[in-house]
Amino acid sequence: MNWHQKKITDALKDLNSSAQGLSSEEAQRRLEEYGPNELKEKAKKTVFMMFLDQFKDFMIIVLIIAAVISGFIGELADTIAIIVIVVLNAIIGFVQEYRAEKAMAALKKMAALSTTVIRNGLPETIAGSDLVPGDVVVLEAGKIVPADMRFIETALLKVEEAALTGESVPVEKHSQELHDRDLPLGDRKNMAYKGTFSTYGRGTGIVVATGMSTELGKIANMLQEEEEVKTPLQKRLATFGQKLAIAVLAICALVFGIGVVRGEPALLMLLTAISLAVAAIPEALPAVITISLALGAKKLVKQNALIRKLPAVETLGSVTYICSDKTGTLTLNKMTVEEMYVDGKLVSTKAGKLESKEDVTSSLPHFPASTLFTALALSTDSIKDKDGRLMGDPTETALFDIADKNGFNKQELEEKFPRVAEIPFDSDRKCMTTFHGRSAVSGHQSSVPPPIPPLVRGGEGGVVSYTKGAIEVLIDKADNIMTSEGLKPIDREDILRVSEKMAADGLRVLCMTMRSWDRLPEDMSPDNVETGLTILGLTGMMDPPREEAKDAVSICKAAGIKPVMITGDHPITARTIAKRLGILEDDSKAIITGRELEKLSLEEFEEKVEHIRVYARVAPEQKIKIVKALQDKGEFVAMTGDGVNDAPALKRADIGVAMGITGTDVSKEASHMILLDDNFATIVKAVKEGRRIFDNIRKFIKYTMTSNSGEIWTIFLAPFLGLPIPLLPIHILWINLVTDGLPGLALAAEPAEKGIMQRPPRHPRESIFAHGLGTHIVWVGLLMGAASLFTQAWSIRTGHAHWQTMVFTVLCLSQMGHVLAIRSETESFFKQGFLSNKPLLGAFALTFALQMATIYIPVLNPVFKTEPLTLNELAFTLALSSVVFIAVEIEKLWKRRAKRR
Repeated sequence: MNWHQKKITDALKDLNSSAQGLSSEEAQRRLEEYGPNELKEKAKKTVFMMFLDQFKDFMIIVLIIAAVISGFIGELADTIAIIVIVVLNAIIGFVQEYRAEKAMAALKKMAALSTTVIRNGLPETIAGSDLVPGDVVVLEAGKIVPADMRFIETALLKVEEAALTGESVPVEKHSQELHDRDLPLGDRKNMAYKGTFSTYGRGTGIVVATGMSTELGKIANMLQEEEEVKTPLQKRLATFGQKLAIAVLAICALVFGIGVVRGEPALLMLLTAISLAVAAIPEALPAVITISLALGAKKLVKQNALIRKLPAVETLGSVTYICSDKTGTLTLNKMTVEEMYVDGKLVSTKAGKLESKEDVTSSLPHFPASTLFTALALSTDSIKDKDGRLMGDPTETALFDIADKNGFNKQELEEKFPRVAEIPFDSDRKCMTTFHGRSAVSGHQSSVPPPIPPLVRGGEGGVVSYTKGAIEVLIDKADNIMTSEGLKPIDREDILRVSEKMAADGLRVLCMTMRSWDRLPEDMSPDNVETGLTILGLTGMMDPPREEAKDAVSICKAAGIKPVMITGDHPITARTIAKRLGILEDDSKAIITGRELEKLSLEEFEEKVEHIRVYARVAPEQKIKIVKALQDKGEFVAMTGDGVNDAPALKRADIGVAMGITGTDVSKEASHMILLDDNFATIVKAVKEGRRIFDNIRKFIKYTMTSNSGEIWTIFLAPFLGLPIPLLPIHILWINLVTDGLPGLALAAEPAEKGIMQRPPRHPRESIFAHGLGTHIVWVGLLMGAASLFTQAWSIRTGHAHWQTMVFTVLCLSQMGHVLAIRSETESFFKQGFLSNKPLLGAFALTFALQMATIYIPVLNPVFKTEPLTLNELAFTLALSSVVFIAVEIEKLWKRRAKRR
């Protein structure tokens, strides 16, 4: 229905409503009919399909095939063991995915906007999700439009529609019907759309569409149809799994062939080859990765980062650029008065109060600070809600707040000097005026300072007007300036110089003036009222940077990550904030405006993009150009956003970061991660966690692949040394189960290494086996194999009948020594401390106990084909088992010394 063409009366009639709004009963009935005013997520997978998806991984499929083969050849115990591991992995993955979906739902509920409606003829605040067609909504400056609306009345209302139309200039609204049927959304000036927000004035409108029926809902629907892209970790693991499977099959075929040629029984060699295949595939790897990511996601939620897509936890570790919005992420998203010019002095108010001022409760005829604070409090439209939160236009709330903190309570002042008239803000005049008279209670005692008698003339009937606006406009309308010595002529050059200095510091400068009247003027035109003014002072405002963001920027730089600010704000303000945060150094080329960006082709932009640190006056749709240019240069980009227009850039970025408080549902749907506190520092915490998780995944791969390498070398080299097959299939599967399982999983809990945020990010296309990991797997695996084969050869030569049990124990416990040694790439195990990873210590103790149980519990001997070892044999195996631990500690010592050199 073309609501913009309808008269107000027709719109109300069609929606069976009135200017008094709906009754509570009717609103409830319509809520049941139309559903909540929310953006629906795309059809979710059923719980069963979510569970089945856990079995699609290539390595899981290989394991299932191995389990089937083991079952066919009669090794039922092996089949059961593999199936248990696979199912456990699937359950863990399923539970995390299910919990992530639930967390998303909870977040949407938490972030639901509240809105003011007329119900039963009275204003009432309700959750935005409870709005229904026919509701009458009261819209004020600074409020987000909660649904698609047709205006009933407006008072100089302007709405920022950039999130929907891309038009950055706010649109002035009215309530008259429009006649063109096919007007684009941006020209439907009697309508407001869900997700946009009002910047000036006030208005009321009737809701015509909610939820997915809104224009915003239509965009959300389109975005949800996009396919997800695999993360670097998923791609690496898929390639790793495929290559590993081919290598394992080749090795097992070779072992089987050599064994048969040497005269070993074919069935034994087939079982050995299959056992080796099962051993060589790190079946615990999917479980370890899933658990690592799940634990990381759980930890990050406590740090205010909700991970929507689990692999994104690890992907954060690759980030080379963090492109962040300024407002609310790097700054507090709260306009604050930082400086005031009053009584000829420029004073700081960063602490909330004047740091240099005269006694504001003075009873002298002229005390400029008192007069200025009174004017600031009375002339604003901002209010405090029952919870003490400031509501209204950001500039107005800043003025309200500074007055309130200095003891000038608006409510108390209004009881004495109620507003009797106003001339609203006009972008052409660049100012607004309010009129205040005395009330009947003005003589009562009050905690606020008394009025200013010389300036409010006419006894009880006197009226004062306060005009605030741009200094360059009001200076021409003023006759004098208030000082502590009385009214003085204006030094035009001096006051403009002060204003320019404040503006150069990135402050938004506002001038406050006043005029006294005997009575309310009959001619209320701006030309008559806004003249002959007295300047009270200037206020300088800005949205100040977050303290924690400055530290986070410093950490980013140390970690080799380049922080970039993107804002729709003025370049001077952007430069000031960027310098205060440490993003920008004295480099004029490091800042670019949206207009300059628009003129550059993608090729020209790519030549400059790596040097730019601040983007000012940038439209949301230009973000995708920034992301694309950085990605074309091989960078790995995290991008923040909150608007509908940000969604394509969030999807395109390697890590899309949505805002949990200010973000639209559409931007959250497009993101990989949601900041529950909209704070830049939270992204940096998430990057650190991502690096820790990838480090731990690498440690597990190092551990499990070295263990598997040791088993392969032991079995593969034995025939060439003239030794019998050293291990039986049950030994291989047992070692695989107890050593790969608990100790491997416990590595996921390993704390972050020292200096994790003092090293550059890894390249996204870097191999898992980079930085000597592949070499380590080969040489330590060979050392394990050598220790095992030496044990076998020595035992056979010296006539020890228990040689197979000794080899079995050496290989198992060597792997335990290895897992303790690789907890850090360079730091000694003894410096790390025995108790710094308690789960791993517990897993080590349990594995050792289980291995001893297979040797010394008689009922287990026939199952595991073992025999009890003598004390000397046990001492010998323990000594040889420690060789790997000692060798890896020596390797780390060499690395530390090499690093120092």
